[in-house]
Amino acid sequence: MAVYAIGDVQGCFDELRRLLDHIGFDPARDRLWFAGDIVNRGPDSLATLRFVRDLGEGAVTVLGNHDLHLLAVAYHPEKAHRKDTLTEVLQAPDRDELIDWLRHRPLLHHDPDLDYTLIHAGLPPQWDLLVAQECALEVEETLQGPKVRTFLNVMYGDKPDRWSVDLHGWDRLRFITNCFTRLRYCDADGHLALRYKGPPGTQPPGYRPWFEHPHRRSRMLRILFGHWSTLGERHDPGIHPLDTGCLWGGRLTALRIDGRRPQRFQVDCPQAMKPG
Repeated sequence: MAVYAIGDVQGCFDELRRLLDHIGFDPARDRLWFAGDIVNRGPDSLATLRFVRDLGEGAVTVLGNHDLHLLAVAYHPEKAHRKDTLTEVLQAPDRDELIDWLRHRPLLHHDPDLDYTLIHAGLPPQWDLLVAQECALEVEETLQGPKVRTFLNVMYGDKPDRWSVDLHGWDRLRFITNCFTRLRYCDADGHLALRYKGPPGTQPPGYRPWFEHPHRRSRMLRILFGHWSTLGERHDPGIHPLDTGCLWGGRLTALRIDGRRPQRFQVDCPQAMKPG
């Protein structure tokens, strides 16, 4: 059995199929881990969503910001954005089943046997694995519970921007969600800088990539993540970025993680959307 972690697909279904052909994926034997953002902005979110859902136990999918946005628009249509490509999903005859499946996906997946942790974006410096797992569970239980509609209405926003055990209510859930699905940069005190999307070197003074924080409590983990298409290739210990800009005309990446050393596979992608 092979296990592959795959970066942000964002509805680029043809590219996903080419990547799976390239690695010789066998759904009866192999397993796929998706680092979130399986939908939106690309041309075929519906086919992508159905395909990943139909893999059943053969796939692990953590939620990304675009996946959460689909859930928000499903419950609150007024939150749709001009650049969204979600209409086909929202008008599909199996829409309700797909939305229900998506809201039952986790924010974090940890496999102690393979010794990898899968998230979409980042972890604040104050969180170790246990805290991250507990925080993820808080949001997951809300998404799967009776307050899902309210949560999806109030999850947007950049505040609070620093972790505290005293955070509570919607502010606490919003901070947790922002870390797992939007985080790129933070400062020495752990304040998040969520509006900056460029490569390292373009952020404001005093901020650094979340994984470069010198006192990051998750530094002993091997973390797989997407979300940051401008990050570029990195070789930091324990850090495995997977978003290589498929949507923007880059590549779609699969990282085989079941061997002694991770193996990277990629396919070139046509540009489905222009930045900006």
